[in-house]
Amino acid sequence: MLTTVYIIAITAEAMSGALSAGRRQMDMFGVVLIAFITALGGGTVRDVLLGNFPVNWTQHPPYIYLTMLAGLLTVLLARYMHHLQQVFLVLDALGLIAFTIIGCNVALELDYGLPVVVMSGVITGIFGGILRDILCNQTPQVLQKELYASVSILVAALYLILVHFNVSHDLTLLAAFSSGLALRLAAIRWKLSLPVFYYSPERWQS
Repeated sequence: MLTTVYIIAITAEAMSGALSAGRRQMDMFGVVLIAFITALGGGTVRDVLLGNFPVNWTQHPPYIYLTMLAGLLTVLLARYMHHLQQVFLVLDALGLIAFTIIGCNVALELDYGLPVVVMSGVITGIFGGILRDILCNQTPQVLQKELYASVSILVAALYLILVHFNVSHDLTLLAAFSSGLALRLAAIRWKLSLPVFYYSPERWQS
């Protein structure tokens, strides 16, 4: 199940990256590059930080082809993409959850402590989007929009709690996916977000 969701997720993330590249009027190389980084960047950063070599996608060339093809396909289907906005939101939420769980598992297998395991999940979940936005010269959306990174943290915490108490694997995944998806979609529906810090010297001097 997790592998299937992962493949769907990297495809959706690659397409979202291609759309961001299109908004910045990048050429085909830029489209493919941003698609690849958006889909696989989080896992790459995680593996480098944890010293988990070789990096995951280098051992699975089909992932490279899939993300590149997804980026190019997005160019062909761009005129229809606005009809799929709701589908992308759901797929993105599923991808966030899948990436988070995979990131946690990688750190667990490497015997890292609890804080590192949680951060491994979060980095895997959100860093592809952060790299996409940085390369597209935008403030990362995960840092200023509806609850996103927070969802990743909560999913990681729930997953690790259930693993700690030896809850069955299938039930653990079901609980993580259902709770994470519900929270993310609720955040989108009701625009739930963390408090925003606004600093302006003029504001405090007045």
